[in-house]
Amino acid sequence: MMRIAIVEDEKPNLRMLSDMLQKLRPGWEVVARLESVSQSVAFFAEGEQPELVLMDIQLSDGICFSIFEQVKVNSNIIFTTAFNQYAIQAFRVNSVDYLLKPVRESDLERALEKFEEWHRQRHPDHQPFLPGIDYGEILRAIRSGKKEYRQRFLVSAGNRYYKLDIGDIACFMSENRITTAITWSGEKHIVDFSLDRLEEELDPDLYFRADRRTIIHIDLIARFEDYFGNKLVVRLKSPVNDKVTVSRLKASAFKVWVGK
Repeated sequence: MMRIAIVEDEKPNLRMLSDMLQKLRPGWEVVARLESVSQSVAFFAEGEQPELVLMDIQLSDGICFSIFEQVKVNSNIIFTTAFNQYAIQAFRVNSVDYLLKPVRESDLERALEKFEEWHRQRHPDHQPFLPGIDYGEILRAIRSGKKEYRQRFLVSAGNRYYKLDIGDIACFMSENRITTAITWSGEKHIVDFSLDRLEEELDPDLYFRADRRTIIHIDLIARFEDYFGNKLVVRLKSPVNDKVTVSRLKASAFKVWVGK
């Protein structure tokens, strides 16, 4: 029986990959579902070395390559990535298999077949998936490439999954540590991201962190006006039809953003 671990910090993607594996390889065992660099380091430090790991590159607490700097990993790795063409070229040069997000079932099947073919032909000694991989080269390619912002989310409803495009989202609101994306048509979808992380992944020309619980799209603004204490009151269009208060510390940055 093949043992597999999934390293993925987005819960919908984690569930989707688990479901796909259960469908494509029902005899395989998912022995770990890890959501961060720290969890992964602790897992491998205990001597766990499953035959295969599906690993997201950008995790909640850092780039996955820092795992290899802290602990020995002999497992075969298939990366899942939303990174740009520079990083993809580095994957090809270093012969690492990868899956572009959102992961399609056909692409996962292809990657699994590639792994199985290598596994059948491998030397009896346990060797890394594809010897000679330069993780540093991949990391450098990622860092040197042009910044690419998130284009979509994977959202779930029961046992179904849907693609939610960034262009359909008017704002994000957080309450009780639950983040909700509100579309221009007024639909609400829970996304497994904090507002802090969304700030890093959203295009800053389009979205602004108005307060500690709200990120708004530039086109959601109806108007704004001065408020006491050098704050700003921002009136929002439909579907929100509400207002948010921008603090004194953010007021200047907000005006610059709107005037770009």
